[in-house]
Amino acid sequence: MATRDPVADLRRIAFLLERANEATYRVRAFRSAAATVAATSPDELAARVEAGTLAKLPGIGDVTARCVAESLAGEEPVYLRRLAATEGADLPAAAAALRSALRGDCHVHSDWSDGGSPIEEVALAAADLGHEYFVLTDHSPRLTVARGLTADRLRRQLDHVAMVNEALPEGFRILTGIEVDILDDGSLDQEEELLARLDVVVGSVHSRLRDDAARMTRRMVAAIGNPHLDILGHMTGRKVAAAGEGDAAHRRARTRPPSEFDLEKVLAACLDHGKAIEINSRPDRLDPPKRMLTVAVEAGCVFSIDTDAHAPGQLDWLDFGCERAALCGVPAGRVVNTWTAERLLEWTGSHG
Repeated sequence: MATRDPVADLRRIAFLLERANEATYRVRAFRSAAATVAATSPDELAARVEAGTLAKLPGIGDVTARCVAESLAGEEPVYLRRLAATEGADLPAAAAALRSALRGDCHVHSDWSDGGSPIEEVALAAADLGHEYFVLTDHSPRLTVARGLTADRLRRQLDHVAMVNEALPEGFRILTGIEVDILDDGSLDQEEELLARLDVVVGSVHSRLRDDAARMTRRMVAAIGNPHLDILGHMTGRKVAAAGEGDAAHRRARTRPPSEFDLEKVLAACLDHGKAIEINSRPDRLDPPKRMLTVAVEAGCVFSIDTDAHAPGQLDWLDFGCERAALCGVPAGRVVNTWTAERLLEWTGSHG
């Protein structure tokens, strides 16, 4: 069987990671693996691939071992293929094109929960940005710290949105929705009858984020299978250090590692049930990480690029999500908020 040069492949991956300004530790992992492979005889490498012991060599981990095995089998490493998919692309232009294709935002909060402004003010800001719609997704009751909406408050909000829509400029509308908590057993934190009335349901995990991978996977897969859920919100729950957030110690204190789960099972559930994965544009989330986003793109998933805005000015954060989507090769046609409101509602209606 024809082979590739695993050292060259590992070095190429490191180069592309450096060009993308990825974390130094990730670059170092591939350069260290390349040095180890270069110092190891071809016979030993082949024997270790056969025995599954490549990762026992110093400087080689599970990811780099998989790349080496694929190279030795004559295959372009999947990791390299994903990085190379956007090589040479005009990423600023691709991101700008994706941003111009967006018609709305499917994850927005108001002062009915933990947002900072009334619904009317958020709506006017969204219309000024050129949106055709946004989905109002205040929190569900279990998230008391965010003043989550009880069933009665959500019913009142639905009446209020209907009244506000009557007064909004022609060609713009508020779609009803919720960011509903995914509970420990995978159920959704709101009455079924109310969820069925909403235009769009975003489901997110906000509690027990450090559950073991098996438990978190079961929880997420169960929620994705619920016919009321349309979009899986900030799927890893991570927090990253956004630029300008005080000194280094303060930024570290505000970070949170991603939850652990079986990505392939979660993506398979999204594909099986026709659900979208949110590309969360908040600078302190940027969720999912690019390495997961590229896997989801290859799997054929659909996406929603959202701001998770808690204030009108944050509605302009869509650029951050579009940059990440363009970098990972997300096609505009697979982003649900590039669709008209009518098409979006037809899609969400199909889940019930």
